[in-house]
Amino acid sequence: MSIDEPSLAHLMAASQRGDRDAYRVLLADSRKWLERYFARRIAPGHIDDLVQETLVSMHRKLATWDRNRPFLPWLAAIARYRWIDMLRRQRDEAELGDNDAAVGAEDEAIHARLSLDRMLGFLPAGQAQAITLVKIEGASIAEASRICGQSESLVKVNIHRGLKKLAQLIESE
Repeated sequence: MSIDEPSLAHLMAASQRGDRDAYRVLLADSRKWLERYFARRIAPGHIDDLVQETLVSMHRKLATWDRNRPFLPWLAAIARYRWIDMLRRQRDEAELGDNDAAVGAEDEAIHARLSLDRMLGFLPAGQAQAITLVKIEGASIAEASRICGQSESLVKVNIHRGLKKLAQLIESE
């Protein structure tokens, strides 16, 4: 089965009804999707742990998914929270270590991403999601449209308005 929104949503709905085979396939497909998701965000050595943490969180929140909403944004939100938790743990560990050490490139990337996440938090959810998918993750407008559940035109408008607001926020700081 392919890893696309309709297939995953169908598997998730069946999993919520107790279909063990569907749940096994859902976990396998979600693992593949999460590996690609995290590959663009973290060092390869952290991917497996983060995928596992996300799958455990997905399992715990299985009953919270609403069948009337897309599955991938729900999974991406869980993945994003697990990723941010990992970044915070790494930052906290670094702060406990040598405080006099120069900030490395990885630390700068972590801080930049946390700053970006903070800035995206000032935007309406649709704008933040569209910008994240297209401008940060490299999804096409059509892919973002399917994932967001928005028309392609709305994705473009959300990106334009969101980037405009981000520019205003940056200029005001």
